Amino acid sequence: MFRCSPVFYANQQSTADVVINQGGTDSTKTYSIIQLLTVIAATTKAPASDPIITVLSESVPNSKKGAYRTFQAIIQSSHYAESQIKNWNSTDRTITFKTGWILEFVGATDEQNAKQGKRQYLFCNEANGIPWPIFWQYAKRTRIRTYIDYNPSAPFWAHEKLIGTVPSGNDLNATVQLIISDHRHNPFLSQADHDKTENIKDPELWLVYARGKTGNLTGLIFPNWKQIDDDKFPWNEDRFGGLDFGYVNDPTAGVIMVKIANNIYCHELCYEPGLNAQRIFTLFSSNKFDSETPIYCDHDPDQIRQLRMEPFSLLAIPARKGQGSIKASIMKVNEYNIFYTASSKNIDFERKKFMWMKDPDTGKFINVPSEGDDHCIAAIRMGVYTHFYRQE
Repeated sequence: MFRCSPVFYANQQSTADVVINQGGTDSTKTYSIIQLLTVIAATTKAPASDPIITVLSESVPNSKKGAYRTFQAIIQSSHYAESQIKNWNSTDRTITFKTGWILEFVGATDEQNAKQGKRQYLFCNEANGIPWPIFWQYAKRTRIRTYIDYNPSAPFWAHEKLIGTVPSGNDLNATVQLIISDHRHNPFLSQADHDKTENIKDPELWLVYARGKTGNLTGLIFPNWKQIDDDKFPWNEDRFGGLDFGYVNDPTAGVIMVKIANNIYCHELCYEPGLNAQRIFTLFSSNKFDSETPIYCDHDPDQIRQLRMEPFSLLAIPARKGQGSIKASIMKVNEYNIFYTASSKNIDFERKKFMWMKDPDTGKFINVPSEGDDHCIAAIRMGVYTHFYRQE
């Protein structure tokens, strides 16, 4: 039915009550678990009572841009699986299979809602965003098996209450299996994607994202940024841009930004090495940028001159730079609530890895930001800092 990774088979063969998938970036953990649940729903006869498979996310918006979107992609990859669907209620995100199974995608709203209904299988996606009392209520009402997954950026209730305990030693009285995976278990990644993760320079980040080991990433510079669906971006409002030039190896990162009240909305426009002026112009001009809409750019006089001259005529402006400007721009960005679109994959990737560096002697964070995968971050920093500095 599907092409599967080793992570799929590890979950399929598990007989534990709770199967914990702790994994790094691109390990296939979410994709594999939803594949497995789809196989169960499409190929086995549902029980007469409670024929429910629940996929639980932190919230409905998280589900829409995460687990539910993954399920849609999985179904599109298999004509057989699609043919086994009897009804698909996209409003309620409930799918009924010909076998009688009902697959539902829900958000972890509150503990009271968690007490309603029973199920055969439960999948808690990105479980570190779900409170323990809500998980407990769902898991206690699950008859066959519970799956959870997460990136191990810091310890949480899975480590404290489930991993390493025996049935009598955990609140669920359940057997537990831990599956640790990383990008090396994903046979479908390109070599460039493998290298991107494998070559993370920060040792702690490397352990978390390249090896799936539990870390303690408390030094994130922008911990409170939030993802939104693309249709929530204020596409019709006045905008400004940020542009970090790349050449042969580094990408040129372009970002559209809109400010409404104390909120700044960001959308990744490009992330590609070696973009020339013509291509940059096409991308920005097709998104309502013209000779009066500012784009704050990394300092490259030749690139800026090309974008400003005919036939392009974009309002490319050198970003405000100088001693202390990086930390000052970080402080400026942190004055606002930042939202970025779900399709802005590189903003999401970079935000999770943009951290304060540590003093090698003391292990404490110092007031120096990390360098490397921060091209979109730089475009946002330069744009926000320069745009609002000019207005003060």
